Amino acid sequence: MSVLKSLVPQRGLRVLITAGAGGIGRAIAQGFVEADARVHISDVDPGAVAAVSGGAISGSTANAGDEIDTARLFDEALGTLGGLDLVIANAGIAGPTGAVSDIATEAWDQTLDVNLRGAYLAARFGLPHLEASRGAFIAISSVAGRLGYGFRTPYAASKWGVVGLVKSLAVEAGPKGVRANAVLPGVVAGPRMDRVIAARAEQMGIGFDEMRDRYLQKISLRRMVTAEEIAATCLFLASPGGSAISGQAISVCGNVETL
Repeated sequence: MSVLKSLVPQRGLRVLITAGAGGIGRAIAQGFVEADARVHISDVDPGAVAAVSGGAISGSTANAGDEIDTARLFDEALGTLGGLDLVIANAGIAGPTGAVSDIATEAWDQTLDVNLRGAYLAARFGLPHLEASRGAFIAISSVAGRLGYGFRTPYAASKWGVVGLVKSLAVEAGPKGVRANAVLPGVVAGPRMDRVIAARAEQMGIGFDEMRDRYLQKISLRRMVTAEEIAATCLFLASPGGSAISGQAISVCGNVETL
């Protein structure tokens, strides 16, 4: 196989993506469809699942942090795909913005349930099938999984946890031929980031544009990244060219220097 061809995933991959109906997840799903993969997505919104499903994409309504929902999701995905070559734990929420002393326990628990418990459940139910196919597991963490993030502590704690989960899975599942990696997006352009900036601006008592500029000043490239750039990294990790990469936390962020 040529080096160039090794950068494209092999045709026919069977891929499950949590929270694949919008944002980064949808970009990843579309990228794998372009690479002739068969994709099963999940989302908490049945309307969003229905809007994306069709052709090479099938879908389930599921809460990533719920064990019963996740078990059913994997049953439905396996029933449709017949097996799994790649599981991408993408589900995540922004969580609350505020000082630790002001964050309610319920808000903390909800953030950890979706972001970290969700990745754990995807690994728990996915690994037996990935071992059978000698496949791969990718979790979407965040640049907040390598930096401190004041006033966003539940989010940062959950994303650091995702990196620890992946690095541990790489050790545990590597001898069985399964690779595990984390992708750490930076400031991703889109409606979700706009909401994060708005919440932080309100918390600091400044305007949205000023807050956005402050974010950009902390990025070496002085720009946001796109969902498609995150998707491209996932495709590379699933390609033959990425077959020796495991246990890594790969930032796609334009080099965020601090948060």
